[in-house]
Amino acid sequence: MDLSFQRFDQTFFALDTQQLEKSLAHLEKQSPGFYYDFMSYILGSSGNPADTNTQRTTAIFLQQYRLVYDSLQSSFENIDNLKKQIKKAHQYLSYYFPAFRPGPIWFYMGPFDAPGVAVLQQGVAIGLQQYAGCNFFAYQTPELQGLYPTYLSRRFEPSYIVPTLVKAITADLFPDQSNDKTLIEQMIEKGKYWYLSRLILPTTADSLITGFTTAQLEWCKENEGLIWTYLIRSDELQTLNPVFIQNYLGEAPFTQGLSQEYSPGNIGQWVGWRIVETYVKKNNDITPAQLMQRSATEILEKAKYKPR
Repeated sequence: MDLSFQRFDQTFFALDTQQLEKSLAHLEKQSPGFYYDFMSYILGSSGNPADTNTQRTTAIFLQQYRLVYDSLQSSFENIDNLKKQIKKAHQYLSYYFPAFRPGPIWFYMGPFDAPGVAVLQQGVAIGLQQYAGCNFFAYQTPELQGLYPTYLSRRFEPSYIVPTLVKAITADLFPDQSNDKTLIEQMIEKGKYWYLSRLILPTTADSLITGFTTAQLEWCKENEGLIWTYLIRSDELQTLNPVFIQNYLGEAPFTQGLSQEYSPGNIGQWVGWRIVETYVKKNNDITPAQLMQRSATEILEKAKYKPR
């Protein structure tokens, strides 16, 4: 597989601020597949090199994020190993989903609220500003702690890039349509994506796929039966109440009603993943594409999930 890797971050921060119109026009021609996505959706400008607002927005961003960009270069100057990991993941994606057509991989650096991974019409964009390492100075500021509390920013490590990329691509291939469904249906539908991630990234740690800490994962495995019993007894598996659903499927430092010290947020997706795994073990002739088309009700019924 021949993938195209584009270092838009380096090209963008090499712009000549003394000749921005000329430099932007050159960048527009050099990176037509990503230039307008970045200028429009990330910087919020028209992207027209002759537009004074585009030039002003670009100049301000370059000034404000120059220190961040320079600090990141030591970590991302050489990305050969990362390229190998991304290429391997794309090979698995193409193996399991022959209709999948990979596009260019764009590395960029945007504001901190820009996405870490975004699927484009052609290819995928990776925002390096979200992978500087959990101890990166900017993540410790009160402003960013308000946006990304520690339980989220601890995942801002380069090791999360490929798992996040895989989850974004599979979610694009099979859009999640479970938002109006019951809690248990949403748990299983979302659990499918972690099952696919495990297929595509067979040697990647579960902690990187789930975002849980090792201690949280161990607690989930040791208490799987108790977690399932708690969910059944809570009588919330069939709920449509978004507040209850958010408690089990939303990002949080822990799950309300379970151990504040060891339970992770989004524990419902982990249980959904276990249900899907149980179903596949009993129906091992099913393909990943077929699995994504199976209803959550059928998966739950045939899995007969009864953890101890």
